[in-house]
Amino acid sequence: MKHLSTRTIATGLGVALIATAAFADSHAKLNPAVEARHHQMQMIGYHIGILGGMAKGEMEFDAEMASGAAQNLNALAGMSKAALWVEGTAQGEVEGSRAKDEIWLDTEGFDERFEALASASSALVGVADLEALRAGMGDLGGTCKACHEKYRGPKNE
Repeated sequence: MKHLSTRTIATGLGVALIATAAFADSHAKLNPAVEARHHQMQMIGYHIGILGGMAKGEMEFDAEMASGAAQNLNALAGMSKAALWVEGTAQGEVEGSRAKDEIWLDTEGFDERFEALASASSALVGVADLEALRAGMGDLGGTCKACHEKYRGPKNE
């Protein structure tokens, strides 16, 4: 086994530190509310991915896991928007946001979209079999689509 020289180790550590600093710097620029929303949406996507994977047969149906994913979706949909969807954080106002102005111009409609997600996910809590899961996935996916079409802007470049 070859021994690495001190110079090689130092160079590797230096590169790693620079990459870590660059990564942290690029992520530190996001507004905290926007960053929190990104995390909320990632968690929503993660749990929908579990349910969708089971519904598509990409993973084995597990009633406990499906119910847990639905419960978590329900909790995510019920989070208070006051600290996450802060005025002044629309797309074009702060870096990284894809939130359209319509969120703040139509708060009632936006709230209704999250309520629809809560309802669709609640219907999947305690789902007993794969067919019941598949039946509920259309409503769940429809809630995401409806919200994204009206309230999410195009990808930032």
